[in-house]
Amino acid sequence: MSRYQRWNALLDLLPGDGQLSVTDAAQALGVSEATIRRDLDQLARQQLVTRTRGGATAGHVSYDLPLRYKTARHAPQKQRIGRAAAALVAPGSAVALNGGTTTSEVARALATRPDLQDGAGGPTITVVTNAMNIANELAVRQHIKIVVTGGVTRGQSYELIGPLASLVLAELTLDWAILGVDALDPRNGATAHHEGEASINHLMAVRAEQVMIVADSSKLGQRAFARVCAPDEIDVVVTDRDAGPDLLAALTERGIRVVTT
Repeated sequence: MSRYQRWNALLDLLPGDGQLSVTDAAQALGVSEATIRRDLDQLARQQLVTRTRGGATAGHVSYDLPLRYKTARHAPQKQRIGRAAAALVAPGSAVALNGGTTTSEVARALATRPDLQDGAGGPTITVVTNAMNIANELAVRQHIKIVVTGGVTRGQSYELIGPLASLVLAELTLDWAILGVDALDPRNGATAHHEGEASINHLMAVRAEQVMIVADSSKLGQRAFARVCAPDEIDVVVTDRDAGPDLLAALTERGIRVVTT
């Protein structure tokens, strides 16, 4: 297990309102207590945990972890969601993608779709994104035209937010807004922890003909601080097959097409 994998595992082990002891963590991960102490010290320096005598507690930002710590969570589900979402996009479309691990998988699936690679060297799809990692990954794909919104970087998600991003999006017309969210609930719709991200994501949705939410089943039935889209603004939800049938039925009753993979 690599250092980053251990850090992911430690953050998963931390209870939301309690303390994780060094001894318990060492036993759970099969490493020495000295290793756990060093790991917790590193996480504390990044303000992801609060160090205590003999262990650590979840810091106030632990629910909204930087992207690099989320990549291993529900990875197979996110890859399947990414492929299913990308399959719904027609050639020639203009697609907005926000930041996140699931939308990153959508971007990779779009980049490798054989029918989008026309062989002529020209772009067959336009991707508008406020996520620097997605723009960087797609920049070498000749069949994809990349438009980056601009804005101020939010390091936890690599997203650009603020008035500069809003100015660019306000001038665009999109076929799809494909959005990763922190939570999705049939009553509250799609929500995010950070109000700045939610504002830009909402504008993407407003500028698009259709809105697709991509979220693994752990996000369903949850709610976060800031609304991205109301339920009646969402056209499609793509999630994994572990999602609860009652939640899926409730989304369908709101007129949302649900795709499970």
